Amino acid sequence: MTNPRLRFGIFLAPFHPPQDNPALCIERDLQLVEWLDQLGYDEAWIGEHHSGGWEISASPEVFIAAAAQRTARIRLGTGVSSLPYHHPFMLADRMRQLEYLTRGRVMLGMGPGSLPSDAYMMGIETARVRDMMDEAIGPIVRLLRGETVTLKTDWFALREARLQLAPYTEEGIEIAVANQVSPTGARAAGKHGVSLLSIGATSTGGFNALASNWAIAEETAREHGKLMHRRGWRLTGPVHVAETRAEARAQIEKAFPQWFDYFLNVAALPMAPDTKDPIQVMVDSGFLVLGTPDDCVAQIERLYRQSGGFGCFLLMAHNWADWAATKRSYELIAQYVMPKVNHLLESRFGSESWLRQNHDKFHGAMQSAVGAKIAQYAAEKGTANLAPGLLDLFKEKGQ
Repeated sequence: MTNPRLRFGIFLAPFHPPQDNPALCIERDLQLVEWLDQLGYDEAWIGEHHSGGWEISASPEVFIAAAAQRTARIRLGTGVSSLPYHHPFMLADRMRQLEYLTRGRVMLGMGPGSLPSDAYMMGIETARVRDMMDEAIGPIVRLLRGETVTLKTDWFALREARLQLAPYTEEGIEIAVANQVSPTGARAAGKHGVSLLSIGATSTGGFNALASNWAIAEETAREHGKLMHRRGWRLTGPVHVAETRAEARAQIEKAFPQWFDYFLNVAALPMAPDTKDPIQVMVDSGFLVLGTPDDCVAQIERLYRQSGGFGCFLLMAHNWADWAATKRSYELIAQYVMPKVNHLLESRFGSESWLRQNHDKFHGAMQSAVGAKIAQYAAEKGTANLAPGLLDLFKEKGQ
């Protein structure tokens, strides 16, 4: 895991209980991204949702535009833009504008949309969204790469469409496709030679499918003359750490049940069975890291072994703890997990150990050098002008 170094970021759906003030929730999300920027996190991916009352980010592009003005270096991605809900040309053009607003820090994450209720309100059949996503990816990639596109499907048309702004950087916008358990996202990433964003990588199904989905992406890429790069592969999972495991659990116990109920009974997304202690079930299954920074390190190593290597670990933002404990969790990860995973500490420990082993030699050399200067001064000015401490040292050296 030393080369290349693992990057760190968050996947911000976000999750806010419906009793909380939405204006304050959105402000807190912006403050969180600012905090991560200060701590040295690499990326933040912002979700798109339109129902359910919790995931109150209807436009990740609007959030990114605001966050870009409050941050300096962190990269900002749509996590993810639901392609069936957007005309490909309009989405590509908005992303190009964001590329300029962020000075090249924006990334485009693409997916079919995670809430069936969103599609229902727009009159889109849930059974169609993955096919619609697949139809939209190709023209979006081509448009962002500067091509002119003419294409007609049963839900959008492009006639000599091209973006009027060139890419802000030579590399252009990094593009990623969301993937969970099924191979749909992996095949799309390989077909178009874009990055893979494995949401739910720590769930049982997502974890078991990591290696096979990467193999599918690589095989599909070869078939289409593309290349997949592990550095562009992001894995996502929930983490909350504190100084001790007991503290970490105590910090989330109040808010966790409502979040769990949302996933189980509102969002209709896969979740662990409703047991007397769902927190422990999730910890035991490997889905959730709840403990110390060392527990987070162990999870990353587990994911690395299972996947064969990836480029970025995204912490799923969850708002289970209060603001102070939440900030501290991200700080502990930056302080202890990042350098340990990326082997940034060995040289420091090695330097300390070397100096410790040679302490007597270097201490003696320093004392001799100081003594020589004292003696030189005494020879020139006499001992009467020496301060008491220096005079004692002068006598100790037998001068």
